[in-house]
Amino acid sequence: MSRVSLEGQVVVVTGAARGVGELLARKLSARGARIALVGLEPDALKQVAERLHGDSAHWHADVTDHEAMSRVAGEVKERFGKVDVVVANAGVATGGPFVDSDPESWRRVIEVNLIGSAVTGRAFLPLLMESRGYLLQIASLAAITPAPMMTAYCASKSGVEAYAHSLRAEVGYKGVRVGVGYLSWTDTDMVRGADQDAVMRELRQRLPWPSNKTYPLGPAVDRLVAGIERRASHVYGQWWLRGMQGVRGYLPALIGTVGQREMRRFAPRTQGMRTGLVGAGGAADEEARATQRS
Repeated sequence: MSRVSLEGQVVVVTGAARGVGELLARKLSARGARIALVGLEPDALKQVAERLHGDSAHWHADVTDHEAMSRVAGEVKERFGKVDVVVANAGVATGGPFVDSDPESWRRVIEVNLIGSAVTGRAFLPLLMESRGYLLQIASLAAITPAPMMTAYCASKSGVEAYAHSLRAEVGYKGVRVGVGYLSWTDTDMVRGADQDAVMRELRQRLPWPSNKTYPLGPAVDRLVAGIERRASHVYGQWWLRGMQGVRGYLPALIGTVGQREMRRFAPRTQGMRTGLVGAGGAADEEARATQRS
């Protein structure tokens, strides 16, 4: 598939303060893109913007807030004149047994990962229709295969995958391409935060190869950049994820059987697990909501 030059393209990246979003913004900027950073941490976003190669700006907004994201879309258009690419990357996670989960944290994962992606799409799609642009929705291996102790994250990523596939059919005739990006366990604050819990870390280590590894961030983001350049329908951050598509129909039954055995082994150790959002991004989300309530 031919590639589109990113020189002069305006790219919006949500969840851009760290991890996938930050590195993606840096690599896109190095290819000549003009970057609009969106997230909950204005100081961190400012620092990211200052390190970029070319023209950039940042906006503080909660991706679940429709009014805020609509305002951001308007201001991005005013600042840059257009929007060519939107990467819906913002996400949070929590882990642990569903029956013991914190209802607010569980709901927040769905709100940020699924509802926030839809709010992002609703705000920016009119601009992408003007430019005949591209929306890349970041999903996960969790969209392809279920996993115990990850009910909220798997539900949210399965949801955004289905949302993006449905959206592709709706807007394609208007010239907008929609892609889904899949990442396995990648070296980010979110994954490192989840690994701080011994049970979650050991459960992941017992997954079959190659899904039990943590993969470096750089090569995964390089694959995302290449997918954006191709306006690809599917982008795989790790090479083997493409092959998972062919066997995904068998995975729920397999995980249902093997997962029961693993949960029986780990059940005595799941008492008292932390139930909040994981990683620095999760902490930032919780802090932002606490500030809003006060």
